[in-house]
Amino acid sequence: MTPDLFDQNSAVAAVLALADGAVVLRRFALGRAEALVRHIETVQSQAAFRQMKTPGGYTMSAAMTNCGRLGWVTDRTGYRYQSTDPQSGEPWPAMPALFSRLAGDAACAAGFDEFAPDACLINRYRPGARMSLHQDKNERDFGQPIVSVSLGLPVVFQFGGLRRNDRPQRVLLEHGDVVVWGGPSRLRYHGVLALKPGQHPLTGECRFNLTLRRAD
Repeated sequence: MTPDLFDQNSAVAAVLALADGAVVLRRFALGRAEALVRHIETVQSQAAFRQMKTPGGYTMSAAMTNCGRLGWVTDRTGYRYQSTDPQSGEPWPAMPALFSRLAGDAACAAGFDEFAPDACLINRYRPGARMSLHQDKNERDFGQPIVSVSLGLPVVFQFGGLRRNDRPQRVLLEHGDVVVWGGPSRLRYHGVLALKPGQHPLTGECRFNLTLRRAD
């Protein structure tokens, strides 16, 4: 990687390789964090956070909303992307340019050029909320990477293998860290352990996660 990959708002202290095609970009989003949180507040004012149900009837512990041309949803009928918010019937809020620009910059820094996300799932974690190991596989093109941005309280990220029972790595993600995975790692299982109580000066008792994808 060369310095011109990073603008003045990006402060990468270290790059942690997780696997072939998967890296953690430490503090990559730190300089843009306040603006990112302001945009999250705007999105949630148009499409409120909600705890979705899985096809099996389980209520997810993380609250979710979306922005972009498509949004990821889950209910009794299955997991899918759709262009409208099922609660309002309205299109999802437009993706802020900052979100797509950050995702493109991070993907490029990780070796994936010209990534242009059309969907951003926003997760809000409060103490005790977690995300079990899963694959991101509702997208059409697995040649596109996933970009995941952490804001607020720290959490332990689990990055597993291509089989659910592969033992995952555990990595602490802190405010401003960005994880990118694609190529041979695109379908690896991943998740986060339960969020521990705490207070962050920007997000309070919460952690926000932006997961940016090319869904269509």
